[in-house]
Amino acid sequence: MWWLALTFLFPGADSRPIAVAPAETLQVTIAGDGPPVVLVPGLFGSAFGFRRVTAPLSERGYRVIVVEPLGVGASARPPRADYSLIAQADRIAAVLDTLGVRQALVVAHSLGAGMALRLAWRRPDLVRGIVSLDGGPAATAATPGVRNAAHMAPWVKLLGGAGLVRRKIRESLVKASGDPSWVTDEVVEGYIAGPARDLDGTLLAFIRMAESREPERLEPHLADVRCPVRLVLGGALHPEAVGEKDVALLARRLPAFAVDTVPGAGHHLHEERPDAVLAAVEAMAATPAVAGALP
Repeated sequence: MWWLALTFLFPGADSRPIAVAPAETLQVTIAGDGPPVVLVPGLFGSAFGFRRVTAPLSERGYRVIVVEPLGVGASARPPRADYSLIAQADRIAAVLDTLGVRQALVVAHSLGAGMALRLAWRRPDLVRGIVSLDGGPAATAATPGVRNAAHMAPWVKLLGGAGLVRRKIRESLVKASGDPSWVTDEVVEGYIAGPARDLDGTLLAFIRMAESREPERLEPHLADVRCPVRLVLGGALHPEAVGEKDVALLARRLPAFAVDTVPGAGHHLHEERPDAVLAAVEAMAATPAVAGALP
């Protein structure tokens, strides 16, 4: 399988599916030993997308655990699953329970931040702190990016199949970058590998995400996120940027919140500025726990 190549990207890494429900498995990649750092990719992400931070984090003494949400990367794509962000957060919790992980630093990109915030609200025993990489408090999985992907889904196979998906992913990566020089042919192939492995399942998953509804709103529960949260923003103008209203909402509602901006970087900070991501993790590791949070 293609994801076994990750062991060559991350020396000593273990990559395997973990079942969380019937027909629902999440691909999990683990490297290193020490305090746990959980990486959660966004819609088109995967363990491959975090390749520039996984090895450095493990070398710094962390146990790095990449959890690819349902419908993302090499994880399963069941057509009738619940793709709400709450359901995704609960699946991540099930993986961490299986691995015996508690009080992890969670680094989440884009839509993954919406899952991380819900994970911290619903399972505070699992989360020591959150580093959000250009990800806001998404109210639903049906973000504009997901809706656009779902809108294109019926046309993908007719207009070019995996070739069209490849072009669209390349365009998306370039538009969202401050410096798109990292978007090489090899990198695009890494990002397309998961969706192309099961194109039909990927397209159906996008549709289900666009149709998903959250059983509970996140906003009233932000005050229940007792761990510190650090939002790292790309300073370059890009279409995926977190809006000022969302930043203000987090600042107003979260008990412990900080914002960093990386000048010149775009949406994919772990690709453009992995050094800034590593610095944010180290800063979060040094941040005292919030009063009243679980030990």
